[in-house]
Amino acid sequence: MEQLRALRGFRDLLSPESDTFSYIEKTAKEIFKVYSYNEIRIPTVEMTELFIKSTGETTDIVEKEMYSFTDAGKRNISLRPEGTPCVARVFVQHKLNLSGKNSKFFYIGNMFRAERPQAGRFREFEQIGIEYLGNPSALADAEAIILLMAFLKKTGVKDYFAEINSLGCSDCREKYKKELLEYLKKNATQLCQWCQNRIEKNPLRALDCKTDGPKLSLEAPKLEPCADCSSHFEKVKELLKIAEIDFKINKNLVRGLDYYTRTVFEVKSSALGSQDAIAGGGRYDNLIKSMGGQDTPAVGWSLGVDRLAMLIKENISLPDNAPNAFVVCADKNALTNSFKILNDLRNGGISSDSSNFELSLRSQMRSADKSGASLALIIGEEELKNSTCSIKFLKSQSVQEQIPLSELLEKMKNILNKEKLQ
Repeated sequence: MEQLRALRGFRDLLSPESDTFSYIEKTAKEIFKVYSYNEIRIPTVEMTELFIKSTGETTDIVEKEMYSFTDAGKRNISLRPEGTPCVARVFVQHKLNLSGKNSKFFYIGNMFRAERPQAGRFREFEQIGIEYLGNPSALADAEAIILLMAFLKKTGVKDYFAEINSLGCSDCREKYKKELLEYLKKNATQLCQWCQNRIEKNPLRALDCKTDGPKLSLEAPKLEPCADCSSHFEKVKELLKIAEIDFKINKNLVRGLDYYTRTVFEVKSSALGSQDAIAGGGRYDNLIKSMGGQDTPAVGWSLGVDRLAMLIKENISLPDNAPNAFVVCADKNALTNSFKILNDLRNGGISSDSSNFELSLRSQMRSADKSGASLALIIGEEELKNSTCSIKFLKSQSVQEQIPLSELLEKMKNILNKEKLQ
């Protein structure tokens, strides 16, 4: 029988890689609390129409990358490829605009896209994101970028920088779309087949094309925001300078999703090579209304945990998962006592482990060494008779000693503190 394996683009996370992910998630929750963001948990599966309406019918995600299927109820559903449309749907469905306050959310969860797997990019990937709904001011844009940069700093990223741009509003973008469409038609032979098929519907997509985008955007006309959008962008830049955030203006930055308006941004690292984006986001003032909600300004960003993990794995010290103590049963009559000691240690908050108590002493001690434990607690015939426990130090030269079982927890904590092992 052929061995069963994970599908291409899907993978299993084992320690220490899974420990790095846990560290990133923990760090995210700590800093999101400082900025007053509340966690939101969204379904893995949504109606396909949600992403067509929000992400955009002509985007790469909707056209080529979604995992979509018809369920038993003959509904067209999809595994979520991103989080923002899901949060927007929650906001509309639960009428959160009636709360009378700005809604600030963060989410951590797996997303799914059928794209070509490569370094740091998988078909199932973990994403961390924030959404700030209800605040139209430049302050919200700046806060989102500042939060992202603070989070990356806190996780231990060493080499990163922000790029920002303004895509304007629907009014000033209409004029630009006409200019861009004219340019793209003149250069149609340079476009891939996908872009040739969709430039009439959405010419902006060509600038974000993975194949042609970088080449086209260098010579393509640049969007000139209207007075209101320019003023908004100037305020964003001013606030970022006040917060001492280093950033660059990138007029070619458009992002790959249809709902963005005004400010867009990406954070990049040269350590990731040509695919250098760690995170990205922007303002999406029209999305909530397009989904049937009230006119609600919003801004947010998302980050790929896999790519962040690649950047920080050499820069961080992860907690040691090895147990403090490893219980060893050296006499078949001590099985019950050994189990009770193991249970008492755990109830007392001392991380402990064991192997099969029925194995030989030599085999159990070998397991103790492999576990990385600091101490081995041995219960044999003599210890059973005297109601004691022998402690063998596995990582230091300290002399083996015996402890009365009645004092075990207190003595263990003292030993661990003295050895600086706990």
